[in-house]
Amino acid sequence: MTTPLKTTGNTWLNEISSEGAFVRAATSFRGTVSKESSHLHTAEPNRYHLYVSLACPWAHRTQMVCALKGLEDLISVDVVHPYLTDKGWSFDTDFDAATGDRVSRYSFLQQIYRAASPDYAGVITVPVLFDKKLGTIVNNESSEIIRMLNTEFNAFARHPEIDLYPENLRSQIDAANAWIYPSINNGVYRSGFAQTQQAHEEAVNELFDALDRVEQILQGQRFLCGDVLTEADVRLFPTLIRFDAVYHTHFKCNRKLIAQYPAMHRYMASIYRLPGIAETINMEHIRFHYFFSHRHINPTGIVPKGPDVLAAL
Repeated sequence: MTTPLKTTGNTWLNEISSEGAFVRAATSFRGTVSKESSHLHTAEPNRYHLYVSLACPWAHRTQMVCALKGLEDLISVDVVHPYLTDKGWSFDTDFDAATGDRVSRYSFLQQIYRAASPDYAGVITVPVLFDKKLGTIVNNESSEIIRMLNTEFNAFARHPEIDLYPENLRSQIDAANAWIYPSINNGVYRSGFAQTQQAHEEAVNELFDALDRVEQILQGQRFLCGDVLTEADVRLFPTLIRFDAVYHTHFKCNRKLIAQYPAMHRYMASIYRLPGIAETINMEHIRFHYFFSHRHINPTGIVPKGPDVLAAL
């Protein structure tokens, strides 16, 4: 007998500690793609597929790297519906830019997980890097996927010269990631999904201390690790672009807007204007997913029309 899948629709209820704090579960598929021809998952054009949500900041990282490296014609992409149902991410196509599953023709992302691992009982998340040749999931950890995209497909990329994780900056990038992830990337979720006042306030205080730290860094340089765009920026930007439209209100992170941080707002605008980045952002998916899916936070499911964050960039 197979173990029932945990539905992603209840992620924000399942991953709560006894103190009422949101604790994100670890991802499970940790395979790698390699440029080495002897590797199980060898880097090849048109072999790999990404399943993403245009609402999800973790999936957004992978789209940004594909755009920056010029991998759009090598790695196909399918987009789930922005509503996170009780059965998890669906491939319904009744929302603009939702593509359906054009590889396996499934109705739900959980079916792809089950096909790859029949006894899988973890959380169903995006992004998913899928090997079309072997018909299985390679990896569902965004931080690892973006490093593969950065290096392993250079033989086919339009922009192999772009290196988001250069050797001379790796220690600095790793150090930035080490505090930005828990305090900002996951900090907004820890604030919004907290089920006690104490857990919420601890998350919010840590979040804004970290945002203040980012603002101070960016007052003296263009990007987080100096004058060149790196992986650290790719990991921060998806949270910032969603902040004023969603996290500020929906997740109760309303001490300040990103628009009230001059250096950070300039930084966000400069990344938004890089070639291909604007096309990775869909504010309709972002707003609809959060406000319509999280009924424990927004019981009416009413989706606000604003603010128009992109118009100010």
